[in-house]
Amino acid sequence: MLRFARTIRPAVGLTSKAAQCKRFLSIHEHLSMGLLNKYGVQTPRGSVAKTPEEAYQAAVKLGTDDMVIKAQVLAGGRGKGTFDSGLKGGVRTIFSPDEARGLAEKMLGHTLVTKQTGAAGKVCNAVYVVERKYVRREYYFAILMDRKSQGPVIVASSQGGVDIESVAAENPEAIHKLPVDLKQGLQRKDAVQLAEQMGFSKQCVEDAADTMINLYKLFVDKDATMVEINPMAESAQHEVLCMDAKFGFDDNADFRQSDVFALRDVTQEDPREVAAHKYKLNYIGLDGDIGCLVNGAGLAMSTMDIIKLNGGEPANFLDVGGSATVEQVTEAFKIISSDSHVSAILVNIFGGIMRCDVIAEGIITAVNQLGLDIPLVVRLQGTNVDEAKRLIAQSDLRIISCDDLDEAARKAVQLSKIVKMAREANIQIKF
Repeated sequence: MLRFARTIRPAVGLTSKAAQCKRFLSIHEHLSMGLLNKYGVQTPRGSVAKTPEEAYQAAVKLGTDDMVIKAQVLAGGRGKGTFDSGLKGGVRTIFSPDEARGLAEKMLGHTLVTKQTGAAGKVCNAVYVVERKYVRREYYFAILMDRKSQGPVIVASSQGGVDIESVAAENPEAIHKLPVDLKQGLQRKDAVQLAEQMGFSKQCVEDAADTMINLYKLFVDKDATMVEINPMAESAQHEVLCMDAKFGFDDNADFRQSDVFALRDVTQEDPREVAAHKYKLNYIGLDGDIGCLVNGAGLAMSTMDIIKLNGGEPANFLDVGGSATVEQVTEAFKIISSDSHVSAILVNIFGGIMRCDVIAEGIITAVNQLGLDIPLVVRLQGTNVDEAKRLIAQSDLRIISCDDLDEAARKAVQLSKIVKMAREANIQIKF
């Protein structure tokens, strides 16, 4: 998946997951294909199946010997992934309904591990059985929001069906970028010119332009942040087809895109991120061991930077926003502490609209409810900070207060290392 725009800058040494902390909705491939069809975009025929018998019937319905069965998990690299059933490959060619049923048995209910899922993998709850199309050429096409042009940008290439980042690195002249004026939309002459630049045959240029215009309409109508087609193909019969699709939809538009957001599959998401979404918290789970609770995305990234600079590893990005309630702060602590890898928590609040005493009340409530037994370092500055400090002092809880952020981060890292050493030695430490 190609990402030309970042919503906030990457923190020092952090993974791209943390750098992309503006949330967006992703939907399964078979749902994406259905949405494409509604906008007049051609795709291979197919049906979704949630049982081996349904996979058999889907194959029968297609009426062809050439088919593909695809595991429906929200992750890239499915074709090279491995199931816990021992089956290799989440995208397989099949030649009969019996084969569809047999492979579905090894996919459904099993965990698929790919380069994007991490070691935990994702459970496959559905498969997509589609006709196999023989194509003459494969292309790459995407529409993204671009910070530089302050609007949508189309990214296209004559080389599709492959890792587009590799194409951009090894053969940059094969990448075509077309900024689109939001007021005017994608003009037909520009779509035709782009189709010619990509290398579509003369018989397909007009159809390719139609497809691009329809994809742009979908992008705008549905508040998409990304529409990626890889590959967009020209078949042996000179049809223009979208063979695979990845969409992202802006979470801020959920109030007017209820039909799209009804397609969300929370079973494919981190349960902590699902819980955070329920309480309107911005949370992204990471691989470290120091939990972070901060207000403001920029301050959250800076906090993770300082943890890294002091030799620690952030366990999450968590922005409670500028108007969090005691309940939200309490739930934020529950989410952070549910991560068994967390060995210390650092709270960093700069109170502007967000009052420090509200944060303090949430901290005290959470510690009492959870019986928190790991170090908690709190740095509060800003509105009502004196009242917040008074509340914490009167709580008689083991909370370490710091006024200096660098000192707070240093203490959190030191205490985290002590806790990890104690855990490895099976020694219980009470904080």
